[in-house]
Amino acid sequence: ATQSYLDAIENPELVKIVIDFALKLNLLVQNTFFETVGLFNGGTFSTHVQWIKGRVISESIDPFHLTSVDFFEEWGREPVEKIFSYYDGGVIHLHSNGRHLLEKVSQIKGIKAIRLVDEPGNPSTISILSTLHQKRGIVPLVISVPYPIFTSLLKQHQLIGNIFYMVDDVPDKYTANILMEKVRSYNYE
Repeated sequence: ATQSYLDAIENPELVKIVIDFALKLNLLVQNTFFETVGLFNGGTFSTHVQWIKGRVISESIDPFHLTSVDFFEEWGREPVEKIFSYYDGGVIHLHSNGRHLLEKVSQIKGIKAIRLVDEPGNPSTISILSTLHQKRGIVPLVISVPYPIFTSLLKQHQLIGNIFYMVDDVPDKYTANILMEKVRSYNYE
């Protein structure tokens, strides 16, 4: 990875060739996926948002998690916007060490949602959500939240809107169904 970052500075023309090759390869993979799997009810199944309308791809900007926002703007934004433009947009995930990119990632043309991934050694997304959600503009976030925390926030009417809450460790299907009844009647303010 270190050599890749150095190459971007020391040999930018080579890196641009590699990025162009990666775009072509990624388009081949994504097009093959859509030709083989197709859409379901006009949308795409996704690991990040479950189902989303249109031909929407999941894309990674993992190499930029360890870089500055300026480096992402110079090297990461354009390739992501380019591949999103071939489809109906895309979903990106950010690891805990990439949260500093949230504001710029939320401005990517074609972005449909951002999955915020929690990892050990970092505060959970739900614990700092009030700060993070201000940086995402109108782009929906996708976050994991433990069942007890989610139910507490639901009861206290402290859930933030325009967020896909992936509730972990729900005790059983019956409890999940009861919880969903409460969620459906919840009024986000």
